[in-house]
Amino acid sequence: MSFVQCLRGIASGREYPADVPMNLDPVDGRPVEMVLDLARLARERPSASWYRPQRRDMWRFGALLALDIDDPADAAHIVTLGEGATALLEYSDDESVRGSGLRLQLKDEGRAHAGYGANPTGSFKDRGMSMVASQARRLGLRRLSVPTQGNAGDSLVRYALASDLSVAVAMPASTPLPILGSVAAAALQYPQRVVLELAGPTIREAGAFLRQHYLAQGYFSVATFQEPGWRIEGKKTLGLELAEPAAGETRWSVPDAVIYPTGGGTGVLGMWKAWDELLQLGLLDARRPRLYCVQSEATCPLVSAFEQGAADTTPASGGDTLATGLNVPGGVGHARVLEIVRASGGAAVAVSEADIAAQTQRLWRARHDWIGTEGAACFAALPQLLQRGLLRAGERVVVVNTGSVEKYLPAVRDLL
Repeated sequence: MSFVQCLRGIASGREYPADVPMNLDPVDGRPVEMVLDLARLARERPSASWYRPQRRDMWRFGALLALDIDDPADAAHIVTLGEGATALLEYSDDESVRGSGLRLQLKDEGRAHAGYGANPTGSFKDRGMSMVASQARRLGLRRLSVPTQGNAGDSLVRYALASDLSVAVAMPASTPLPILGSVAAAALQYPQRVVLELAGPTIREAGAFLRQHYLAQGYFSVATFQEPGWRIEGKKTLGLELAEPAAGETRWSVPDAVIYPTGGGTGVLGMWKAWDELLQLGLLDARRPRLYCVQSEATCPLVSAFEQGAADTTPASGGDTLATGLNVPGGVGHARVLEIVRASGGAAVAVSEADIAAQTQRLWRARHDWIGTEGAACFAALPQLLQRGLLRAGERVVVVNTGSVEKYLPAVRDLL
């Protein structure tokens, strides 16, 4: 870890050694994040010489990540399957923003596009799980556990099988069949390395099951925010990619707004951390994109907390939503998500299940793009964001499609 300085509690500020496996901050039970020595990075790798745009994966950011693929000692631990470096597509002609004057772009995490990297499981979770698997190898951890609404478990299994790791996955029985089937097939084929447990109805109950049955057996939890900042570091690469220079340019810049489907919210912390680090390195100014976190009306703890002016979410019952990745009834990192959303000048907004379904159908039938239900939820949010004046003509706005629609069959088959 060439430039990692320590771990730090995101709320307490307490610092811990970076080479000791830990979960939540013992001071307050909140998440920790990895802190890089950016001053040393700037001295030793001036003029962003750590940046390798010719790489077609997330490791293009070299020493600005918690493991530097250009450092042989770090590279020996890295497990990469081509994740990240995904396409940023022009969408200004989309029906959802027609006549608005917005420059709309889609960050497509779900589908491979020629000339770009590709997430191997068709989900942005691959960014975080590549870093998780790599950091686990670095620290000599061999057995990991993860509760999931689906995609995180599918992703961790893929990276575990690509390395020397074993994994226990717990997910609700209602998980979309392609995801559930992928993990079940791995568990059947590699029973000594992959265990699948059905526990629900949401990720919260799945997590409780793993704590009761697997952590005592020596499995290390990599649940959302409960590993030492690894998934934040992986998701940070999404923010770095949104800021990196376009082909043929040298200037780093950020969009005016980012519309992001939000369950646990690791990506929100990751993107914010990326932009803060680029500021400290002198590559960005202090301006930040407004972050609009989108949830389903069926499960919207962040929206409720945001509208009430609360500092944290109140755990609630999970709902029934097509956007299964958004069915997160509460999260240990939600307090920080709310801080970031407010600091950005953004908002948390909820959309109806009917609108998610309608946008999933429209985007497939009109464009034949593989936009998942969480991405469709972001398109469903565009009309209200425009109506409320939260998006304005002339702005560059990025919608993040976090996964491929094919992972949600057969639940959405009748819409396609």
